Amino acid sequence: MPINKKLHIEATFLGTGTSQGVPVVACKCEVCQSNDLKDKRLRSSLLLTINDFNFVIDAGPDFRQQMLREKVMSLRSILLTHEHVDHIFGLDDIRSYNWIQKNPMEIYAEERVQTAIKRIFNYVFAEFKYPGIPKMHLEDVTDNPFAIENIKFVPIRCWHHKLPVYGYRVGDLTYITDTNFIEDKELEKIKGTKILIINCLRKEKHLSHFSLDEVLEIVSKIKPEKTYLTHMSHALGKYEDLIKELPENILPAYDGLKIEL
Repeated sequence: MPINKKLHIEATFLGTGTSQGVPVVACKCEVCQSNDLKDKRLRSSLLLTINDFNFVIDAGPDFRQQMLREKVMSLRSILLTHEHVDHIFGLDDIRSYNWIQKNPMEIYAEERVQTAIKRIFNYVFAEFKYPGIPKMHLEDVTDNPFAIENIKFVPIRCWHHKLPVYGYRVGDLTYITDTNFIEDKELEKIKGTKILIINCLRKEKHLSHFSLDEVLEIVSKIKPEKTYLTHMSHALGKYEDLIKELPENILPAYDGLKIEL
């Protein structure tokens, strides 16, 4: 597999919230009522601009809004972590890219996730295709690294309670979301990462997501140069409070934040 040795990566946080986003509908807590834009969190997703190609990890219900906000004029591929609504329900909005780029959108996902996509977006794969529907080309993700445009992506197997999900490493950046357990052999794939982006739902322990203490434990094992928290619920707290509480090398991300490496 030919791989580019030098990568210029710009990562943009499209969304840093949970499945409900922040603010949560009808919630009166101080986070949901905050006027700080850094406390407004769309559903979690990441834009990677690598050597002039744009990739998105997960396309949830806010996908259209996120693409418009960041003025993403071209999109090479979408990589999916798993099949939950907040990670795939924006896929219908790839239609504009189909039209502009004159090709189906490559969607990278494991077999189980592909099955869910075919069920939910059955009209895309129907024998009779209604004019104007999205066009998708499903690509297999397994435990093995794969390349897109000579860019190497390394899948990281993680566990979302009992559901297997994938995180991804590209170059010196690793993105992990919707996870509460990573086996040691998968942690080995992450070691050496300079930038770790990882889900941190709240401070209290949770059934299927890392808590803050669990994130700190992972960071102590991986030792990245910098860690960014994502998939944060309103229960984690306000941005201005978190930034004071966390170590200097661990930061709460916020929607629209850009980092380069």
